[in-house]
Formats: sequence, structure tokens, C-alpha cells
Amino acid sequence: MNLKNLIKLFGDKNCTKLYVKELQRNNNSKQQIYIATGDTQILSLFPTGDFKANTDGKRKNVTLHASIKFSWLDEEGVAYPAPQAKFILYPDYPEVRFSGFIRGSKKAPSEILNNQIPGRLLFFGVSNDEEVFGFVVGPESEIAQEFSNLKNLERIGVIYSLGIIKEKIIKDTRQLLLKELKRIHLQRWITSKQLGKNNVISPCNTDRCGGPTLEAELGVIQNGLSAPDYLGWEIKQFGVKEFDKIRGIKITLMTPEPDGGYYKDKGVLEFMNEYGYLSTKTSDRRDFTGQRRVGGLKPKKRLKLIIDGFDFNTKKIMDASKGVLLIDNDDSIAASWSFSKLLDKFKKYNRASYVPSIKRMEPERQYHYSNKIQLGIGTDFSYFINALSEGKIYYDPAIHVENISTKPNPKTRNQFRILSHHLSDLYPDMNMEQVDLLEI
Repeated sequence: MNLKNLIKLFGDKNCTKLYVKELQRNNNSKQQIYIATGDTQILSLFPTGDFKANTDGKRKNVTLHASIKFSWLDEEGVAYPAPQAKFILYPDYPEVRFSGFIRGSKKAPSEILNNQIPGRLLFFGVSNDEEVFGFVVGPESEIAQEFSNLKNLERIGVIYSLGIIKEKIIKDTRQLLLKELKRIHLQRWITSKQLGKNNVISPCNTDRCGGPTLEAELGVIQNGLSAPDYLGWEIKQFGVKEFDKIRGIKITLMTPEPDGGYYKDKGVLEFMNEYGYLSTKTSDRRDFTGQRRVGGLKPKKRLKLIIDGFDFNTKKIMDASKGVLLIDNDDSIAASWSFSKLLDKFKKYNRASYVPSIKRMEPERQYHYSNKIQLGIGTDFSYFINALSEGKIYYDPAIHVENISTKPNPKTRNQFRILSHHLSDLYPDMNMEQVDLLEI
């Protein structure tokens, strides 16, 4: 078994991203495997289930647990699921650990994982289907020796980050992304489209086709998954009138449905009856719109956005079981989003490219993508919450129910948005880069 054969095993499982963790003595099944200490950005690398607050009483402070569809590969490429595998976020540190990766697996490499020898390598292959495959080797193995000879590898915290394309290792995913975006820019006007299952191209005919068209050019299938789009990078397109005028553009970061409050308990129709209002466009429709910022006044229907479980002085989450609430004058919760829900939606922005586009409708719907883009690297959930607490991220719903008197038809879009000139607030100092693709 060598590194080339291992890469082929991951490629056969449709993996395009590869992450490698060098294991220390205390990285084992009993003490868990430290994935990140000091930040939570590492969670963006892995497709997980929703984070859920763990309130089993064993710890004073709440932890957040997220399951992961994880399997161990043997040397023949056979996958053995580890059904108890999960990531645990300790918000009070913060710290992330990988746990449960042996329990219930028929062929987990327990001997290597538990021998406490430093220099072992744990490989994570992440597939386009949001599955994760693991393979671990000892420090004296041929694979470990070959890997040690690779130079100039990207790192995210303590994790090495690589890409896989056609069974070849891509050491510099940033450079490949920029090369592809430059190619797309030079094509100028691209007909609106989207890439579906089995790599089938089909037309895209809505106002939000700028993103799917760009992703289709990059070979990204439209699947609704929450993982980053391209080799571990989130691709975020936003429409502008002119490439040189991008300040103040609204960018939608996420559209999570509430997981608490009246909205969740009673459903969207009852929520609209209680908190929506008759549309000015037609009498047979109810709307719910209006920007709401933390600390702002209560607009229509007197609803106000607050953050519960957050210390505004220290800028830290104090209770991970709480979240963002939309409350009325009686302090009843109209809708709420748990921290765990928002974390799951935001984590993909750890490495993101922000690409302006111009649309035209003649001779058909087409898009032209700018040569001047922004790259953001190294965010974590604390930056999202801080920007939300300062009003730079805001709730901007676009919900309506048509045919309310006959057959109600709800359309929901719970948007959390940010203005383009505040994007840098989502990243540490100097981690937001302006790139002119024509200069690379």
C-alpha cells in the first residue's frame, strides 16, 4: 500500500477533498482526537448532521454534538461504517474533538488508533455525497514516509488540506480555484444553466441563477448540501450593476428555517396569520418582510431580534443551548434559531470566494463574472455571532402566503444577510484578500 494507491481508493469513493491529521500520543479512542483548539473553523471541512446541545448532566457546560457519516476503508477499498462517529464542540474553550470512531465498526483500525505512538497519520477523504472515509497509518509505513516528503501543503489549524482531481493530489487548491475563476471571467457572457445529477446540464430560469451558473462552470452539482462547493471552498456569487460598484450590495449568507418558537410549533401558516400582514399587492395574500437587526426597534407586528445566551461584553456564547430569537411585545418567541442550527449553516464560509456578476436578459439570460474577487480565510462561528450582535448581519425575511382564502400556498425564505462592505468583519484581520484574476 502506498500513497498513490490510497489516493485512488479515495477517488473511487468520489472524494475531492483530503484532510490529514498527525496523531499525537493522547489521540486515541478513549481520549478522543483533537481536531482544533482555540477556534471552530475546522468544522467547515466536514459534512455533519445538525449540531445538537448535549445536556446529559455529565459536564457543567453544554457541548454540541454532530453526527458524521463516517466509514473506515481497508486496503481493498471496502468501507466499514462507524455509526457512532461524531464531532464534539466544547464552546467554552473552544475546542473540537473527533469521537466514537471505533464503536460499532466491524473493521476499525483499533490497534493503530490506540497504540499512542506519535507520528501516526489519519486521512479523511470527503466525498461529493457528504460521506467521509478514514484511513490511518503508522509512522513507519510507506504512506507516512511518502507524505512527509510532500512540501508546501496547505494547513487549516492542525489539519493538512489537499484536493483530489482525477486521482491526483492538488496541493494548492487556492491557486487552482483562481485559475478556474480567471477562465470563467475570460469567457465573458455565459448562458444561465445548472448542473444536475450525472453531470447533466439544464437551463436555469430564475432570478437566483448567477450562483448555479458559476457552480456549473466549476463542475459543482446542485444538491442543496451545506458543505463548501469546490475543493473545500465556498463559492458565493452576488449580482451587481457594475463591477466597480460593489459596496452596499446585499449578500444572503443563509436561509435557515426556524427550529423553535411559534413558527416551529404552529407552522408557517399559523405564524403568518399571527405575525404577517395583508399584502399591498393583492388582498388574497399575506406577507412577512422587513429587516430586523439585533438592538434595533420593533417594526411591523412589533417583533424584535435578540441573541439569548450571548455575553455582549466579552463577545462570547455563554450558553450553547440558546440562540437567536424573534420576540414580540409580550416577550413571546415568534421564531428562533438555535446556535447549533446557525453554526451548521455558517461553517462552510471558513474558506470562501466572493464573486460579483452582471446579468443581462438579451439575447437570453446570461452572466458575466468579474475579474476582481475577494477571498476570505479562517472564519469561525464567533465572527458570525459578533457581526449579528453589531447589526452587520441582519434578518431579512421574504415570506408570503398566496391564495389565503382558498388554498393557502406559503413561500418561505428566512434570510440572514450582510452588506458586501461588511464581509471583512467575518474574518480575522488580514484574512480577507482582494484578488485581480488578470494579475495571476
